[in-house]
Amino acid sequence: MRSAPHRHPVAMVSDSDRAGGPGGGSGHQADVNTGRDTNRSGTRPFIVPAAKLRRVAGTVRRELREAPIDDLATMGSAVPEGAEVSVEVTLSSYPGGVMASGTVAAPWTGECRRCGGLVGGEVRAEVRERYVAEGDIDVGDEAYPLADDELDLEPLARDAVLLELPLAPLCAQDCRGLCPQCGIDRNEEACTCEQPVDPRWSALDALRDEGSVGEA
Repeated sequence: MRSAPHRHPVAMVSDSDRAGGPGGGSGHQADVNTGRDTNRSGTRPFIVPAAKLRRVAGTVRRELREAPIDDLATMGSAVPEGAEVSVEVTLSSYPGGVMASGTVAAPWTGECRRCGGLVGGEVRAEVRERYVAEGDIDVGDEAYPLADDELDLEPLARDAVLLELPLAPLCAQDCRGLCPQCGIDRNEEACTCEQPVDPRWSALDALRDEGSVGEA
């Protein structure tokens, strides 16, 4: 299990194949694209070509990718089927790999753990992860693989979202839940049900009642 990513917000799109690669002679030129990604990778919207990025250490490029990711769910919540996960990162090349820093965001839905009502929101996670050539990843290294000068942002996004999805969501911190006797939603109306007595206290209750009779 990958360690929890650094938290923080997100949104994104890409400039992977800008003509000319890293501009000028400086290895620190930043390419920036502010439009929505047009899925240059066909059926692999989170694949980013990295050959130009790795050509000069210190090259920086911003990527925004948005697409659905299947099977994002925990015991208490899930990303709706077909909903887009947004990955917005700055990619920085360094000798031996690429650093991806930015944010991942996705909508989620679930059931309130107290009243069973529908609840939802958006998870946002700040990420800072390394991509390293497959042959250079050591045992226990938590870096993601760089294969054929391509990096895949989907595993990074999947890990970040799964770590952020709530396990036991609440519709509100003061949710009163359901009455255990009649099942009424106590957030909407009151009931006249008496609270059940814990049998573990029945003996003490009997002694208290006997004492009250004696005092009378």
